[in-house]
Amino acid sequence: MRALYDQFNQLLELTPMSFFREQHDTINWDVRILGILGQKGVGKSTLILQHIKRAGNKDESLYVVADDIYFSAHTLLDTAKAFFARGGKHLYIDEIHKYENWSAEIKNIYDSLPLLHVVYSGSSMLDLKEGGADLSRRMIEYHLPVWSFREYLNLRNGWSLKPATMEEVLKGKVDFPYGPERPLKYFEDYMKKGCYPFSLEPEFETRLRQIINTTVEVDIPKYARMTIAATQKLKKFLYYISKSVPVKINYSDMARDLELDRDELPKYLEYLEKAELVSVLRMKANGDAILRKMDKLYLHNPNMAYVLSGEKPETGNARETIFYCWTKQKYETLESPVSDFEIDGKTFEVGGRKKGKKQIEDVKDGYVVKDNTEYVFDNQVPLWMFGFLY
Repeated sequence: MRALYDQFNQLLELTPMSFFREQHDTINWDVRILGILGQKGVGKSTLILQHIKRAGNKDESLYVVADDIYFSAHTLLDTAKAFFARGGKHLYIDEIHKYENWSAEIKNIYDSLPLLHVVYSGSSMLDLKEGGADLSRRMIEYHLPVWSFREYLNLRNGWSLKPATMEEVLKGKVDFPYGPERPLKYFEDYMKKGCYPFSLEPEFETRLRQIINTTVEVDIPKYARMTIAATQKLKKFLYYISKSVPVKINYSDMARDLELDRDELPKYLEYLEKAELVSVLRMKANGDAILRKMDKLYLHNPNMAYVLSGEKPETGNARETIFYCWTKQKYETLESPVSDFEIDGKTFEVGGRKKGKKQIEDVKDGYVVKDNTEYVFDNQVPLWMFGFLY
């Protein structure tokens, strides 16, 4: 295990402590089995390593990456037992979705080592049943979203801006410093690359493209046990979506345009949504119906649109994409029957600076969400302010 400890110590030394995501403090790190899920690249590994540093129990901790070559000859269970025998108390397993039958081994660790705490991280598409064992009664999972506009500003400028509730946003009560600073000064750059913690590093587009390619070419096929031919179809479907969003979901039309089997597309869409490469906007259900009809399709965030299309995305699409990306992290965001979105009975029409109220003039609780504006006026709310919801 010496190699695992050496790698752990090296990674810990390189982990920055200058900025923490607030999600760290909402996680119950004391539970015996803890999962942290999210899209590749949002900062799960950094969050875990920062926690180890902050907790100050390095000597009782071990951080491993599940696809390390070490695990080609050793199991997670054997590693956990050897670690516990050395006095270990906190085992952290990164990229666990890359380990075959991971949930069965986590269950065995839980049953055989009751004093050991395990934290694992993995793709947002992880499904407990796919892993091979039901852990739902043994563990707690948290989801780490892409970075909000507020978090981007804090990281970029060293600020400590606080999040706002929906009610505060609608009244314009967000923690922005104004004065010589202007929100629109930063917003365009955020739309291009601010959704990820490596936004300030060189070669951002190359790195994000690698993340997308790895997800489509490696992670999803392994999770779904796809053939190479099916993987190519999945890539074709994602490229089609990137050129068309937002698009009404019509599998027959999509199958014709893509020359694919119509019956394959719902499953492909499910995989892309689980992996947080696309977002599906669902319609409001009638009565007490639980299942909601899938209606509109977006890329997960506008940063991906720049990378996948190779050009600046259509402005209207980018506005709707980021509004949905932000609001769905905190609220159930649905398609409005009269406008763009509905959240908790409130209707939102998303548009540019000159967007009028025509589509919501007969709506009791309606708002116009405007790009390129700084302040709330009446029921007109700047788009950037919704980036303070988390």
